[in-house]
Amino acid sequence: MFRGLTRWLPQYLTDGRARRSARAEGGVDIMFAVCDHFEPFHHADKAEAMRRLATWKSKWPALIRNFCDADGTHPKHSFFYPIEQYDQDIAKEIAELCAATDGELEFHLHHADDTVDTLRYKLERAKDLFGDHGFLSRDKTGDLRFGFIHGDWALDNSHPQGKHCGVSNELGVLRKAGCYADFTMPSAPDVTQTHTINSIYYAQDTPAPKSHDRGILTRVLEQNAPSLRDSFEHLLMVQGPLALNWQRRKFGILPRIENGDITGANQPRPDRMNIWRKLNIHVEQQPNWIFIKLYTHAGIPRNMATLLEKPMADFYEHALTNYNDGQKYRFHFVTARETVNIIHAAEDGQTGNAGGFRDYLYTRGAS
Repeated sequence: MFRGLTRWLPQYLTDGRARRSARAEGGVDIMFAVCDHFEPFHHADKAEAMRRLATWKSKWPALIRNFCDADGTHPKHSFFYPIEQYDQDIAKEIAELCAATDGELEFHLHHADDTVDTLRYKLERAKDLFGDHGFLSRDKTGDLRFGFIHGDWALDNSHPQGKHCGVSNELGVLRKAGCYADFTMPSAPDVTQTHTINSIYYAQDTPAPKSHDRGILTRVLEQNAPSLRDSFEHLLMVQGPLALNWQRRKFGILPRIENGDITGANQPRPDRMNIWRKLNIHVEQQPNWIFIKLYTHAGIPRNMATLLEKPMADFYEHALTNYNDGQKYRFHFVTARETVNIIHAAEDGQTGNAGGFRDYLYTRGAS
């Protein structure tokens, strides 16, 4: 768990002081997003993949109907589906699940030894295939947009040995294909982990690998100031939490790494929620809106019981009891797309109930 610790620990220790000084005054809106590397074909044939979808369709709607956030919205799920594993029947099942639960599908991609042209082809083909099912979103001009998570964490050819990608200017290819944000990080303890942590920022595409290692933090813009969201050379990076958890120790001594992963072995708990909240991930100069972006692999049976049964139900109960009083906190269940919309609303100086900006720039549905 401590591989590559020197890559991000100094930044974590430095950021801690800065984040404490940026505490919000007044009420805080908490945006809570689960971005799932959803792989029903993981070590499975089609029959097993369909059984996994059937479990989701049976258990997920029944679980979430018991919980509502500050806007009266039930828990939401963002399915980042591997586009190289497209299957018409599986896509149909996910579409029915999303329609029944207000979930959304985004792009996940495992690839290797690609070029700009082959990557571009894969993304454009995926837009056609998944768009036909009503997935993805549209911007104000009507163009298709999507969120992205890189398979094996190797975004922008960031693996030191060049594995799992091959395209060192991947950020630009994604941006020009319609990607509105990347949700890959954190990847610790993987070697692809960036120096930048616990941040929402714009990474500029460069010819060198791992352009997203550092970037420009999002902030509230001055009136009429241009936004990097309009630049084809920059891609918005939405990071999840990365920290040390001293309440859970390895061998009873060393703190465990908190990286926002929800698994059967690492279930959502109050101590983790406390860490996620205190990391205070926000748009600079708008500390009243904080973003908690978690990840999971919930197409895999060993994790499905956590997401679809008592552990997640207990977590929702805790979160809504402690962080949704309407005064000190407002809790919002959001998708990846809604997360980005609210980030851009913050950049534009919007305030108040963040839940009112779920469809600020990008609207749901490709049709």
